[in-house]
Amino acid sequence: MSDLICISHLRWDFVWQRPQHLLSRMARHYRILFVEEPITTSKESKPRLETFPAKGAANITVARLIFPLDKERWVGHGDALTQETYSRLLNDYLKAQGYKDPLLWLYTPMASPFTETIQHKLLICDVMDQLSAFKGAPAELIEKERRILRHADIVFTGGVSLYRSKVPFNANTYLFPSGVEIEHFARATDRSVFPIPEDIANVPRPILGYYGVIDERMDLELIAQIAQAHPEWSIVMLGPLAKIGYEDLPQAPNIYFPGMKSYEQLPSYLAHFDVALVPFARNEATKYLSPTKTLEYMAAHKPIVSTPINDVVESFGEVVRIGYSPEEFIQHLEAALADNPDGRRAKEDELLKLYTWDSLANRMKRLIDRCHRPAAAKAVSSKTATTGVEASV
Repeated sequence: MSDLICISHLRWDFVWQRPQHLLSRMARHYRILFVEEPITTSKESKPRLETFPAKGAANITVARLIFPLDKERWVGHGDALTQETYSRLLNDYLKAQGYKDPLLWLYTPMASPFTETIQHKLLICDVMDQLSAFKGAPAELIEKERRILRHADIVFTGGVSLYRSKVPFNANTYLFPSGVEIEHFARATDRSVFPIPEDIANVPRPILGYYGVIDERMDLELIAQIAQAHPEWSIVMLGPLAKIGYEDLPQAPNIYFPGMKSYEQLPSYLAHFDVALVPFARNEATKYLSPTKTLEYMAAHKPIVSTPINDVVESFGEVVRIGYSPEEFIQHLEAALADNPDGRRAKEDELLKLYTWDSLANRMKRLIDRCHRPAAAKAVSSKTATTGVEASV
């Protein structure tokens, strides 16, 4: 079994999303080390590498640097304060555990120093977001990303917009939109399967629901306008806050923030949504967004109303209602509450089959295997890359 080292800006035990879905499937073929960003602490006197089994996945170990600091602060990959120590301790661990010629899989360009300190036989970049557009992104992130893209053996992108923006930097760029675990969410089609969760048991119907990270990408003003226009509707926003505080959230008697729920819990909440929301703002942080939740909502055959996120419009506009203004969004919600899913179910099922996590991971694995082969076989076809869909493998 080969080795794979993934360097990620996301923690394994945070929201279960693209890295966890793909790597838990890749772990059938590789021994995987998932390397998180450092953690600073005032409670320890010397740096150490903490390792533990990844929750919810076999054959994956999580590693993170615990770094002593009098005043604790956030430290990311590539930070001058910790990078040398992290590289040294990580290499000591790799040697002790017998890692040999691993694949190096990056989720953040800020991890580029590891490409120089970890020997690897293949460099893979999986671009799931335009991180440079996020609030608080390091100024050097754009140039680091371009440099990494040029040197990568394979680049995967998580959506159509991201694909178009990255393929000019590397001909071996492939479109792999985020997928769905159909069986997991299809159970939510029948709400009688799930008792209503206690923390929304007293929420009046109808319930307009969202789940995911709640951050600067949310159109919070839209949420406030919906709540005001229809005080008889309940808006349930599930998920952790990131880069914003509770004081930034809209406040109304019919808006609820029950907090973060595990991936296993999501179907029990989704089952009781009357309409599923994709309420992202139109800004630089969402220009390249391809929300995974769209397919998950679809697997439960919930009516979906979205703001005009490019990838949602292009890929799912046939079955997702798109509100280009707050007024239109609210009109779509009104129509969705009277919706009969039978008219869109066949098209939804057709779309879902294209985007299962299993099929995406299998096609990625075939590309990686081809890239391992010497000579002409290693030069992955640029013709396939420019189609935008890895269909010929």
